[in-house]
Amino acid sequence: MQALNSYIDHTLLRPDATTAEIQVLCNEALTNNFAAVCVLPSHVRDVVKFLKGSSVKVCSVVGFPLGANTLETKCFEASQLASFGAQELDMVINIGALKSGNYQFIKDEIIAVVRSAAPAIVKVIIETCLLTKEEKITVCQLACEAGAHFVKTSTGFSKSGATVEDISLMSHAVAGYSVGVKASGGIKDRTTALAMINAGATRIGTSSGVSIISRES
Repeated sequence: MQALNSYIDHTLLRPDATTAEIQVLCNEALTNNFAAVCVLPSHVRDVVKFLKGSSVKVCSVVGFPLGANTLETKCFEASQLASFGAQELDMVINIGALKSGNYQFIKDEIIAVVRSAAPAIVKVIIETCLLTKEEKITVCQLACEAGAHFVKTSTGFSKSGATVEDISLMSHAVAGYSVGVKASGGIKDRTTALAMINAGATRIGTSSGVSIISRES
């Protein structure tokens, strides 16, 4: 297994996060060589500045946290954030459309956001806690067919976050595609992070990255 720090998207998505806190987040990511820093859209330009010249990626969110924005809004947001310098975008699907069985809409939405975000990587947040097993498998397959780069469990703002069972299910659903699996929501310690990786996660979204790494043996 690769070093644990290289899996981590160091995350701060609180609505009251200050610029000073964002700078601390970036400094922690630089010190620990995390994969990315994930912040709300209004902080992206600051993060681009703070991380300039480093290997740590700039990540933000699209349609966050509910996923109920119009397609045009999501596409504009993705395009704008990419133009600001975001290299990775975590997009929330239209969960109501999925649960209504409108699978073509979901696929078309992901295709459109992927195109609007290019060349940024797009991670598709499916909000597993709101879906049935069959819906989780279906949306993972739709994301693969639509050209997404990752599928992601959760926003961290719904009923619950990532589970080992969901990561295993999602990793099997994307098998055969060059699509990663991001576990996010409720991952606060090294044991949980490693369990997610062992189940198939290729990225970990957490606000506890420093604590997880400091306890690595």
